[in-house]
Amino acid sequence: MLSIRGVSRTFSTGKQHTLALQATDLEVAENDFLTILGPSGCGKSTLLRIVAGLDVASQGQVLLDGRPVSGPGADRGMVFQSYTLFPWLTVLDNVAFGLRERGLPRAEAVEQAHAWLAKVGLQKFSKHYPKQLSGGMQQRTALARALANQPRMLLMDEPFGALDHQTRELMQELLLGIWEREKKTVLFVTHDIDEAIFMGSRVAVMSARPGRIKLELPVELPHPRHYAVKTSAAFSALKRELTEALRSEVLAAAEA
Repeated sequence: MLSIRGVSRTFSTGKQHTLALQATDLEVAENDFLTILGPSGCGKSTLLRIVAGLDVASQGQVLLDGRPVSGPGADRGMVFQSYTLFPWLTVLDNVAFGLRERGLPRAEAVEQAHAWLAKVGLQKFSKHYPKQLSGGMQQRTALARALANQPRMLLMDEPFGALDHQTRELMQELLLGIWEREKKTVLFVTHDIDEAIFMGSRVAVMSARPGRIKLELPVELPHPRHYAVKTSAAFSALKRELTEALRSEVLAAAEA
């Protein structure tokens, strides 16, 4: 269980103070897949970085399974929009890196890394280097690396934002299939409404800066999910409601 209690963030430069994130409360249950939508600059990534322990809240507290988050930890795996792979390591060694850092013998780390590469469809590319891979393949490697460490929670900051439309949809299906099998808890930031609905079991909409959680909606679409669900009446109804909620915040941000 992730509990975000009264978390806010103010950035200061000299005498200038900018409130980027209003006091925010949010609960994410075990095995939940929560997607977060919001206009640009509303604090989505700031909130995610605070949960990851990469940034510090100005006020409030983040608890994971009742324990305060005070910095990065192996219980949270982070996947960024940029691919963040080590260019001097092979695909296999990138995935095994965290396992080796935890002290696993190389043979065991390599075995687990091979297993995760198989789950993301990259077992034939284990000896390649990141520069030899497409963007989608690099992001699959980053996903395998995060999951190989068996985190309690997976944190994803617009992980498919840099991919072309077709690759993005394939990555959505790949991640959702892994979540349906592995039942990880996922906190997923996106600016794409279709992606938020298709991936999430819940969608949270953030207001314009300074951000706050404006709306939470359950996504009551069946699993396993197939891309054809995007043409269903239930999907369209959710999309209309979220589009209106997000549009009002984008307009508010433009007028500020």
